[in-house]
Amino acid sequence: MESSPMDIDRDGEAIAELMRRVLFEVKRVVVGQDHFLERVMVAMLAQGHLLVEGVPGLAKTLTVKTLARTIRGSFKRIQFTPDLVPADLIGTRIWNQRTGEFATSLGPVFTNLLLADEINRAPAKVQSALLEVMQERQVTIAGQAHHVPEPFLVMATQNPIETEGTYPLPEAQVDRFMMKVVVGYPSDEEEFVIVQRVTGPEIAVGSVCSTEQLGALQRQCRRIYVDPSLIQHAVRLVAATREPARFGLADQARFVTFGASPRATIALIEGARALACLRGRRYVLPEDLTDLVPDVLRHRIVLSYEALAEGVDADALVRRIMKQLPAPEKPLESHVDLAEQA
Repeated sequence: MESSPMDIDRDGEAIAELMRRVLFEVKRVVVGQDHFLERVMVAMLAQGHLLVEGVPGLAKTLTVKTLARTIRGSFKRIQFTPDLVPADLIGTRIWNQRTGEFATSLGPVFTNLLLADEINRAPAKVQSALLEVMQERQVTIAGQAHHVPEPFLVMATQNPIETEGTYPLPEAQVDRFMMKVVVGYPSDEEEFVIVQRVTGPEIAVGSVCSTEQLGALQRQCRRIYVDPSLIQHAVRLVAATREPARFGLADQARFVTFGASPRATIALIEGARALACLRGRRYVLPEDLTDLVPDVLRHRIVLSYEALAEGVDADALVRRIMKQLPAPEKPLESHVDLAEQA
């Protein structure tokens, strides 16, 4: 039996239970990829967008399509190509000869879950068309604003092994992705199960919740308590990507051209809240924050030529920052109770 939005608003534990049911349905189809699936759920609860890097055939499309079925949401997939134009994404104005007026034809971005496949294959003018909808949840066509449905999640994929015919994503757009997740190959055991499921009978996925219930889950997530020490820790981690020398990492400063923006700090806190929700807690622990740090920061750090020459990647830099700046102590539950009563 499905939980109503009111039940979810009253009982925080219902969030973890409902999301476990959503995850159960998805994992009936998708094998393995636990880290990737958890990050997708975090992005959904925190109302963020996801950039996924992985070779073809790792169930990226299947995951989002299955997830859309479990929440009874709409799903659309756009294959990005070099000849794509902005109107192919957001829509355009079309002359109607019968009525003698222009009519607005809305594009595929008007959906709950949007999969932008091989996003780095489209030119910059198409990438810019996504900027407004990812940040403002609306598009402007002929001077008129059109809001996309709620909830709205963009999951973009890019292929790490092909560079021919691809375009680097603008920094302004990359920054709008809450997290960048790197998806790896499955283990031998997982691949065996994948072959069995794909070659066997089709699995019917059940609807677990509605988009209205998901909206209630998102609102409940914003009520999760975050200790000020954790917010301060997130600020220090992000600041260390901009000025490593200020935090005792002077030897790493030559590897960084630009650090992460304040969006990274916000994403860390919002993501940690969502992760605490998934783990059945009403407050954030340091491990909720630190688990997300690599995924939130890796795509926001612009490395120098010196870093590329020496083989230093963003993940290695983030690991050094995290080692230099250890997480604070766990907040006492009594502090959480006092904060909620205030």
